[in-house]
Formats: sequence, C-alpha cells, structure tokens
Amino acid sequence: MLPFLTQIRLEDVSHEYTELTKKVLQGIENLSRLREEDIEIGATPKEAVYREDKVILYRFKPMVEQPLSIPLLIVYALVNRPYMVDLQEDRSLVANLLKLGLDVYLIDWGYPSRADRWLTLDDYINGYINNCVDFIREKHGLEKINLLGICQGGAFSLCYSSLYPEKVKNLIVMVAPVDFNMPNTLLNMRGGCTLGAEALDVDLMVKSLGNIPGDFLNLEFLMLKPQQLGIQKYLDFPEVMTSEDKLLNFMRMEKWIFDSPDQAGEAYRQFMKDFYQENKLIKGEVMLGDKRVDLKNVRMPVLNLYAEKDHLVDPESSKALEKYVGTEDYTVRSFPVGHIGMYVSGKVQRDLPPTIVDWLKARM
Repeated sequence: MLPFLTQIRLEDVSHEYTELTKKVLQGIENLSRLREEDIEIGATPKEAVYREDKVILYRFKPMVEQPLSIPLLIVYALVNRPYMVDLQEDRSLVANLLKLGLDVYLIDWGYPSRADRWLTLDDYINGYINNCVDFIREKHGLEKINLLGICQGGAFSLCYSSLYPEKVKNLIVMVAPVDFNMPNTLLNMRGGCTLGAEALDVDLMVKSLGNIPGDFLNLEFLMLKPQQLGIQKYLDFPEVMTSEDKLLNFMRMEKWIFDSPDQAGEAYRQFMKDFYQENKLIKGEVMLGDKRVDLKNVRMPVLNLYAEKDHLVDPESSKALEKYVGTEDYTVRSFPVGHIGMYVSGKVQRDLPPTIVDWLKARM
C-alpha cells in the first residue's frame, strides 16, 4: 500500500467531500440566480460623441458640477477591451477619476474585421487618435488636452506625443512598454526580442492569417501563467461560487479575458517587428507614415505609472522611459501589484486616481 494512503482517514475524506458538496450546491444556487445583466461591465454612464469606421470616442458623464477645464483622453491597447478601466462600480478607474473632478474621454477601437486587414499603426496613431484629439480640442476650444495611455496604448500615446507635442498638455502612461529588449520576460521573448523572426515569424503569420485572431493572442497571454490562469482559478471556483460578490467578480473578469478582438494584420506586423523585435521606439527609428518618432520630442510633463509585479510589461521596460523622453518634468510612481491589479486592486483604486488627479491639478 502506498504510504500516503495510510495517513488519510475515512472520516477526513467524508468531511471534505461533504463540505465540497455544500459549496457546489450553494454555488449552483447562486449561479441559478445570476442574469446576464448582473455581469454588466462598463456601467459608468457615457455618450458616443465621435465615430470613425469601427472606432468610437466616448465621453463619460461628469460627476461634479465643474470638472477640470482640460479633459483627459484614455487610449487603451488594441488587445482586449477597454472596459477594464470601468470594470464595475467599486472597481472603476474611470468612475474614481470622474468623482475627483476629471472630464474623461475614452477611445473604443471596436472589433476589426477582414475589411480592416490593411490598417497600419499610421492609421491608428496619425489617423484615429489624432482625429479624436482634434475633436476634443475643438469641442472644448483648447489647443492641448491631457492624455492617458494604458499598456500598448501607452506606447501609442508616447508616439503620438512625440509627433504632436503641440496638442498634448500632460502625458500619463500606465503599465506601458518602452524598452522591449527584455529577455527575462516571457512575452518579450515570445515576441522575438532576442531571436527576431526565429522566435516569431510575423510576416508568415500575417500572410497566412490576415488579421491575427483574438483567441490566439488570448491563449498566448494565458500560457504565460498556465498554472495560475489556466488551472488554479478553476480549482478555486467552488469556493468562489459560495459568495455572490466573488462570483460576480469572477464572471466579470472571465468576460473581459475572453472578449478578445482580432488584430488588424498590418498593425500587428509593424508593432511586433518594430517594437518587440527591433526595439525601434527607444532608438528613434519608428516610422508612422512619413513621420519619425523621437521620444526626445516628448517635452510636456510626464507621469509614468507601473506595476511592480507585472508579468506582461516588465517594470524595467516601463522605468526605462526616463532615459529617453525630453521632458524636464518627469514623475514616476509604482504600485505593488501585477498588470491586472492596476485595474482591479482595491488598494490601487484607492491610491491611483488621486495620484493622477493631484498630478494633473498641479500642472493646470
């Protein structure tokens, strides 16, 4: 007989089985009461104020009588959906910024289709972002607005601020990759930061697939932590099911994780090759149309926010920004969480919004 079997008492097994059964039954009861509208994400009231192709610019309803005169535009990544910044009422970066007096806009990139196969980074940055910025500037009668770029949207916002510094009053980047030569980070290695096309033949992918399927990218991210993200959270699900609040939180996160738009083929090709494989952003070699991105042109005040335990964007990648921007007003703040924790951690949601608002108010 195997030794460990002699250490298991029948009454212990029976007790654990009984407790598990109770949790599953309670969970099934909670699930039976759950409705689709209960898993609503992005509940903060907003209005679509500008549309172009599949892109929608939203303005959130202000929560104070007189919001700050210079609005804030949030530029999210093309990967996943931007409602992560407005996940639920008590975990919403947007809602907390509104409560503190900001006027907040958000770009929703939509869901690229086969018709968008040839969209480039030039289209996204010199086109869509610039048009959204111009719309806000005209609406408010301003020369400059504030910009908040998140994750890949942070890299986009750096490019935009380099090309159009006359339109950006203050720049905030959050969990944004800057230096992509991070050989100790799985995502950068997978993207080819050391081996280039030998690690990932982007040209072959785009030639074969056209647009890059969102499900492929989602699986890639999940496989960076297969035990935690692919197995353990489901083993913990019986415990989660017993609490209606925890169950709703779990379902909202699952909804966001698996809501992954496809990526326009040409934009994906350039981002992977120019940023991940050739690290052109910090070299001043990224070309968007006929314009060259030089981070030394980023001379407006910059606030750099990063997550200390980030497994998607290495903290060192984000912290490198200070060496390349031209501004003399540079501030960096870190938070002891992972990438997703920047959006959903209760402690971060308590501290992050005031950090942003106080920094902006000091530079009005």
